[in-house]
Amino acid sequence: MTKDLEKYAHIPLKQESNRVWRTYEGGALIDKWKDTIPEVDGSMPEEWIMSTITARGIGRPEKEGLSLIKTDEGLITLKDLIDSNPDLYLGADLAKKYGTTGVLIKMLDSKERLTVQVHPDKQYAKTVFNSEFGKTESWYVLNSREIDGEKSVVYMGFKKHVTKEKWKTYFEEQNIQGMLDCLHKIEVKPGDAFMIYGGVPHAIGSGCFLMEVQEPTDYTMRVEKTTPNGLKMGPALIHQGVGEEKMLECFHYDTYTLDEALGKWKITPEVIDGSSEFTLKTLFNEKHTNCFGLNELLLNGNYVFKGNTTCFVAVIYSGSGTMTCNGTTYDFTQGDEIFISAAISKITFTSNEVSKILLCYPPS
Repeated sequence: MTKDLEKYAHIPLKQESNRVWRTYEGGALIDKWKDTIPEVDGSMPEEWIMSTITARGIGRPEKEGLSLIKTDEGLITLKDLIDSNPDLYLGADLAKKYGTTGVLIKMLDSKERLTVQVHPDKQYAKTVFNSEFGKTESWYVLNSREIDGEKSVVYMGFKKHVTKEKWKTYFEEQNIQGMLDCLHKIEVKPGDAFMIYGGVPHAIGSGCFLMEVQEPTDYTMRVEKTTPNGLKMGPALIHQGVGEEKMLECFHYDTYTLDEALGKWKITPEVIDGSSEFTLKTLFNEKHTNCFGLNELLLNGNYVFKGNTTCFVAVIYSGSGTMTCNGTTYDFTQGDEIFISAAISKITFTSNEVSKILLCYPPS
């Protein structure tokens, strides 16, 4: 069986749709991207990509969140494929260091504001959860929509007037507006990109459709005990079982002016290569984090990936075309999520129509 699974490392692997339950509503723009009718907002507002982890939540399906690949042997999790030969799928360096992809990608569409929250940095994750990974993440805004007349915004970072004591008081009182007023509120538009490091308080506002590339955990500490839509949250969803005092220690209590916050966390994409047939931009790279990388390929012709020593994922945001790999041609179209293993040293993408392809990379 193991030997049979190794053959899939040599072909591009399209992942099955992988919607995940969350505490907030949304998802219609994911349906639109996937060309799914009807376009519906509901309790499955995220699409998880290149996922080798399960979603946290009491009473949820056992394997919810794991990416699935359709093969000749039936549906197989990406995790099982990788585990059959980590060196082949991941590349020797990544396999040796982590034994897994080391990254999780989400397409996220919010009909309502997400709760104010924070994720652990690596030190907190190691100490409290015995995890090699924290949950530093990044946001790349792909689309937006007004909800009830409200423009799309995000919240991040403590303002100058915030203290740990004030934050704890607002939490204990469940003063939601007080907590929101502690954070910088930033209007967003498609093309905006932000780094959200472990320990930084944040919330995604309503009407945001974004790609979130992050460390591969589902640790979220929330300070709102009721979501904006009225869902009551149990202790596990608030503090992940570590208690409220320990949860409050997850926050970094550094404070910033708005200009300082934008200078620290808003990222300007840079063109790194181009021709008459393509433009390649980098969004998140080693200048920002060693936890993951994200590039964007605008394709109107051919682009060759070669000298590949690690796995990556190509998410087709728009357009269609073909991939040629080891003498075989495969189609791609909008909505596809394609895992390319380290065993594929060369693959050519050719567009039939102008395509936007998001390229997600594991830790460097």
